[in-house]
Amino acid sequence: MKPTKSLNPQQLAAVHYISGPVLVLAGAGSGKTGVITEKINYLIKTCGYKANQVVAITFTNKAAQEMKKRASEKLDKAQRKGLWVSTFHTLGLRILKEDGHHVGLSKSFSIFDQRDCLSILKDITQLDDKTLKTVQSQLSQCKNDILNKGEFTDEIRRIAQHYNQHLLALNAVDFDDLIGHCLTLFAEQPAVLAKWRQRIRYLLVDEYQDTNAAQYQLIKDLAGLSGQFTAVGDDDQSIYSWRGAEAENLLLLANDFPTLEVIKLEQNYRCDRRILSASNAVIANNSHLFEKTLWSEINRGDKIRVIACQDETEEAQTVVTQLLAHHSRHATKLTDYAILYRGNYQSRAIEKQLRLQRVPYVINGSTSFFEHAEIRDLIAYLRVIANPDDQRAFARIINTPKREIGTVTLQKLSEYARQRGVAMLPACLEMGLTEVVSKKSQETLYTFAKWLMSLHEKSERGESPRQLLDWVIGDTEYIDYVKALHGRGGEKRVELIAELQDWISRLQDHEEINDLSDVVQRMLLLDMLEQQAENNELQPAVSLMTLHSAKGLEFPCVFVVGLEEGLLPHHNCVEEDALVEEERRLLYVGMTRAQYQLWLTLAKHRQIGGNRIETTASRFLSELPYEEIVWEGINEPDLSPEEKQEKLDSMFDELLAMVGDADE
Repeated sequence: MKPTKSLNPQQLAAVHYISGPVLVLAGAGSGKTGVITEKINYLIKTCGYKANQVVAITFTNKAAQEMKKRASEKLDKAQRKGLWVSTFHTLGLRILKEDGHHVGLSKSFSIFDQRDCLSILKDITQLDDKTLKTVQSQLSQCKNDILNKGEFTDEIRRIAQHYNQHLLALNAVDFDDLIGHCLTLFAEQPAVLAKWRQRIRYLLVDEYQDTNAAQYQLIKDLAGLSGQFTAVGDDDQSIYSWRGAEAENLLLLANDFPTLEVIKLEQNYRCDRRILSASNAVIANNSHLFEKTLWSEINRGDKIRVIACQDETEEAQTVVTQLLAHHSRHATKLTDYAILYRGNYQSRAIEKQLRLQRVPYVINGSTSFFEHAEIRDLIAYLRVIANPDDQRAFARIINTPKREIGTVTLQKLSEYARQRGVAMLPACLEMGLTEVVSKKSQETLYTFAKWLMSLHEKSERGESPRQLLDWVIGDTEYIDYVKALHGRGGEKRVELIAELQDWISRLQDHEEINDLSDVVQRMLLLDMLEQQAENNELQPAVSLMTLHSAKGLEFPCVFVVGLEEGLLPHHNCVEEDALVEEERRLLYVGMTRAQYQLWLTLAKHRQIGGNRIETTASRFLSELPYEEIVWEGINEPDLSPEEKQEKLDSMFDELLAMVGDADE
């Protein structure tokens, strides 16, 4: 990314323009964060604003922290005192803490999470759990859709009224209320709005294309007629319509603020020219609120590689093989690589291959393999079998599945073990335990502990880890427990268990790891690497994430997997042009995360929802510029440029024929 100390003319214009409202159209990789942080410094150092009079707003706490850190680096202690960088909802919280009493909230109001809110809805509606979640989503849309453009039934409006009254009676708000109550407050209390306008003299808003109607209204209220604000956004990166974001808010600015100045940032400082050329070619097929053309002077990458595979297993093998080969050939870091996908479930096959190749990875924005309760339960069993003194693992499994061991019994067992100076598992085998727990509880604990110790002894005699795991699953009837606990959703969790069994078998067969302690240590190490990578971006791990989660990030090398009709674009979107355009923007976001190397993959067959389906190559692949692409496995004759482009236009049949040969 271009250092802010050498801003280009357009970036400088965006920083220095303060005489009225300004919209900065910041293309991917164009240095928008540097523009915002530099403008904060300019307002404070040059224009006479105090730090607490300038408010910068973004969408995530992580982005806010990074922005505040970068802005503070060029300010001395006195200048940065009171520097105000926050999310929309944190800003709303601050306003309501001070003035929420005008809308019926005391200063000590509670913020209810989704579970709390679902509990309230259940009390006032008596609906089933599945319907409740749908209603909760509709209530959120209703609160954010302040112009009532959505189609909400009278029943939803009735539930919303009852629900909101219930929250106020409890002196509580939900997440959406942090903005909604501010809008009510400003509409009903002009003096309060005037106070906040006086306090916030300049606004800077990042990712403006992601604002919903309520957030847009909040900015309008605070900016007032003078419009002292800078909005930074890019309609080509608007990918959150499903949560109420409206890219059209960029256009509304011109209507609501007639003196709006528009400045375009079109030089990209992130992507190799080939990647940018291909990304531009794809997004050019969309309609645009504003026309702009990104360009780059960077020329350090290879051509984009499009790879067709038989199925998701071969796709995962290919991705990991390509990644490791590139890593070895170019002496890169594992943190240089990201694997992006449309749906979270796509990570499973890739995780398998990464674990098989012993490649550390971190899952961003979704549940990783080791975070699933079923995997943690079974690993805890193996931990105790390998080490009977493992107290934490024993505490996890002692009542999983249920063994009618109550909390009081556990407390007495823990205290008895502490006094005896032993771990809880061996304590269960001592006859003295009958003095502190009931005979029935003692018998249950003894039976459970005796069984665990028998498995420990078998492990010590060299029994295979896979066999020990199978005994655990079978003896505890764990599969039945999972199915009963999760109903129809239990099948997917059973698949995770089978995945764990297969992985341990591969460790035995391919890496000849037959000692249970070694297997457990391997699993715990991978688990810790994932957790550390989440907390420390410098950890050596490959990043896995959805395309939505990747927005705002960048990596030297990127794989985008699953370029198939029904997946990207998603099957829910293919019937509506506007939604197809958002899917195209989603691919554009994914492609422009790559700095110098990009791979795109697709599979002829894919397992989706328990069904193996035959796929068709994504329509977006036909929009790529022929000259920037290497089509893996396709033998190309000596063609003229026109013939090459004609061949590209009919590439779907070639790709399917290529992978189809392997079926014969």
